[in-house]
Order: sequence, then C-alpha cells, then structure tokens
Amino acid sequence: MADKTTTAPLNAELADRLLDLLSTDDLFRERFQRDHLAALHSIGYESPAPGLMTACGTVPAAQPEAFRDCKVTELAPKEAIAAARDEIRTMLLRGLTQTTPKLDLGDATANRHIRK
Repeated sequence: MADKTTTAPLNAELADRLLDLLSTDDLFRERFQRDHLAALHSIGYESPAPGLMTACGTVPAAQPEAFRDCKVTELAPKEAIAAARDEIRTMLLRGLTQTTPKLDLGDATANRHIRK
C-alpha cells in the first residue's frame, strides 16, 4: 500500500487570513502567484522543521511543506475564491492529501463548482 503524501495543515487563523487576502487583496494575489511560499511566510506561516541528518541518511520532515506543489498560473477570481471559501478552508485545516486547492483559473476542474 502506497503512503499518501500529506502536507502540513494550516491553523485556522492563518487559513482565514490567506483566504481573506486571496479574495480581496490584489497585491497579495500577485505575490501568491509569483511565490506562494513567500506570500504565506509574509502572513505568518512557518515551514515545518526540516528532516534530520542521521548516519543512515536523511529522515524526512514529519509533514511536507504546505502548498509545496502549488503551481498557479492564473489565480481564480477573488469572487470565486470567496464563494468556495468554506470548502478551501476545510482542506487547508486538515492538510492536503495529494490534492492542492483548485485556486488556478486555468485548471478546467477548478471551476466545476464555481461560476464567475
């Protein structure tokens, strides 16, 4: 059985702040598209502790970086993120299992529940 990759969950305060900014703040949205980890760090996110080096190699971190595979080409409209807020928030609070929130407008599956 393959292990599921789970990313670090965000705390509720950070998840709410992220969603507030993604649904209202144009400058933050630009920063998030350019470098999502820098944008997260700018609002208080702290990366998980890195893996430890042992005599047998590196032991991986307990949880991978939040949004580590996030590749947003064109962020969904502010209104769409606001409309899907509860669903996205739930995902962020529990950590992600091989699925990043669909924040990219260019992803055909991103708009399956969201209409402009």
